[in-house]
Amino acid sequence: MISHGKDIKVFSGNANRALAESICRCIGIRLGDSTVNHFSDGEISVSLYETVRGSDVFIVQPTCYPVNDNLMELLIMVDAARRASAGRITAVIPYFGYARQDRKAKSRDPISAKLVANLITSAGADRVLTMDLHAPQIQGFFDIPVDNLVGGPLFSDYYIKKFGMGNEDVMVVSPDVGSVARARNFALKMGMNLAIVDKRREKANQSEVMNIIGDVRGKHVILFDDMVDTAGSLCHACKALVEIGGAKDIYACASHGVLSGAAIQRINDSYIKEMLFTDSIPASPEKKCDKIKYLSVAPMFAEAIERVYEEVSISTLFSK
Repeated sequence: MISHGKDIKVFSGNANRALAESICRCIGIRLGDSTVNHFSDGEISVSLYETVRGSDVFIVQPTCYPVNDNLMELLIMVDAARRASAGRITAVIPYFGYARQDRKAKSRDPISAKLVANLITSAGADRVLTMDLHAPQIQGFFDIPVDNLVGGPLFSDYYIKKFGMGNEDVMVVSPDVGSVARARNFALKMGMNLAIVDKRREKANQSEVMNIIGDVRGKHVILFDDMVDTAGSLCHACKALVEIGGAKDIYACASHGVLSGAAIQRINDSYIKEMLFTDSIPASPEKKCDKIKYLSVAPMFAEAIERVYEEVSISTLFSK
């Protein structure tokens, strides 16, 4: 018997309704009836049109662009469910915004990731379900349970089908030293070697590639990262891998395609042959690029939601 909720109810804000609908199809339920509108002055209005009393409520809302609007939608939806006596409320945040501000890099910096964690908890969320946090230690900012799913298995399955397991002509590359642990696990899963692009960041959203650790000459290269924002770092790394390292061609993948500023143009003009993202952030119609493909995280989140509801271990999702 499930003590936390008599049934599953999944609701969605405006950030990625298509993903929420896909998750519901995987579970075999319909998306909860709700609307999220705005008053004339920009204030957000939330209405839930069905009872949630005693239910296990899951609110799907990545905090992608427009970040502040989507974050407020999430907080208000959580508050609405709490005040309607939901049995348990899980904030399903496929992309967690403000995750890059996880420490004080210089004097008088805020730690915005902690602030957002406090807001979500204060609004009434009982747990958080997210994917590939930019800094995994952000889980410790919450005083409620956090499940941080990983997108690596989706990409490894894709590339194993494309290149085969343990292909010596393919090498995984970490785009910076900070992503080495993530890239190493990804490479081990596919039985491939690892190289590292060592770069020095001079200004925000700008980077200078300094060195390549590992021999990528004549190799098919898979650049693996957690997110792509302006694509400056990614494209600089690609240029160095081809022009300095002598890589044969470049495939790139990242869980979150933020794609702000001139990102699409940079990817189009880069050495990247194919760019893979998950649909944690919806593809914008204005940001079309023939090089970009999307893999769905709906089955992964659907299984995680079912396991949370059934009180079954979620750890098996990390080893697939």
